[in-house]
Amino acid sequence: MSKIIQKKRVVITGLGLCSPIGNSLDEVATALAEERHGIAHMADWDRVGQLATRLAAPVHGVERSDFPRKKIRTMGRVALLAAYASDRALHDAGLADIDLSSGRVGLAYGSTHGSTSELETYARTVFTNNSLAGLESTGYLTFMSHTCAANLAMYYGIQGRIITTCSACVSASQAIGYGYEAVAEGKQDVMVCGGAEELHFTHAGIFDIMYATSTKYNDNPELSPRPFDAGRDGLVVGEGAATVILESYDRAVARGAKIYAEILGYGTNCDGQHITRPSWEGMAGAMKLALQDAEITADQVDYVNAHGTATELGDIAESQATFSVLGSNVPVSSTKSYTAHTLGACGGIETVICLAAMRDSLVPPTRNLVDVDSRCATLDYVMGPPRQKALTTVMNNNFAFGGINTSLILRKV
Repeated sequence: MSKIIQKKRVVITGLGLCSPIGNSLDEVATALAEERHGIAHMADWDRVGQLATRLAAPVHGVERSDFPRKKIRTMGRVALLAAYASDRALHDAGLADIDLSSGRVGLAYGSTHGSTSELETYARTVFTNNSLAGLESTGYLTFMSHTCAANLAMYYGIQGRIITTCSACVSASQAIGYGYEAVAEGKQDVMVCGGAEELHFTHAGIFDIMYATSTKYNDNPELSPRPFDAGRDGLVVGEGAATVILESYDRAVARGAKIYAEILGYGTNCDGQHITRPSWEGMAGAMKLALQDAEITADQVDYVNAHGTATELGDIAESQATFSVLGSNVPVSSTKSYTAHTLGACGGIETVICLAAMRDSLVPPTRNLVDVDSRCATLDYVMGPPRQKALTTVMNNNFAFGGINTSLILRKV
């Protein structure tokens, strides 16, 4: 006889982030309203031979001196960004001063990989000297794939389930999705969820050698990236981190917590076809799974925050997938036009952006979208100034190498 589990409602009660357009919900919301971006010309990348792009979106103002040295010695920049966001999220949720070691608090966190700058230092030491001499004993811990999850768990003494989502550009959105499932099924009372990424020239280089980075606008960073636009020439990489605190609706109400939104549904799947070429059918499948999980119909979605990386294959496939599931009437925009592609952090940062959009009844436009690529499906692309619109239900989509797709549905409470 199968066990029937009554699914709990899951809500977001705290958030924290650092991003190229701001390090708080209000800062990010203001940047979106004013169409302010974080794209910059990276002059120091001139030292890297054969690197064509000079654009990126760094984070500013998050250097921390108040973290205990003993607790952060195994953290590289990516984990420090994650700790910065998580510290703010826990304070925001009113959980910073409670014991998190009960086993009923869990963590789901990811990044594309560990700290690349620390890996560079480690590798240079080894291969320059052809020796292990000079290596720090904690070096590996800063760049291991699950460095964010492991370090956050140690920092906060979390003893519940730890889910490490090192799944490229869906790292953060899968973390939020898995955290949502853990709370909905009663496996955990609280989940700390999110993703992080630090900026390094090799991140741009990975896409550069695939001819997927923006290069035409190196001297005019304000003109790139250009998601869905006929004049786009590739993506721009960025950095940042975002953390959300998830708990059941009943628990949140009982303790008088502030509620940002309810996570209504989550869908994830895999194309199973090609390691880098996206499949619109796979993307559409994730959206359908999210709608089914949320138990809503497509016409109830008020806004879609698209993955929208400004790559040719990605934009076209995503637009076709969105049209096939939601039709042409729902407003769609890509906020990577403000933040660039923050890789493992993007699903978290864009979730926070969705919360800002719902709070302020403002749909951010896609910056630099002036001429929609005729090969993209017919959608209600938000262009020009921000659009005032009451938002009750929004969808946040992210897609990654390996054909991994995610879709999150949030509802205003």
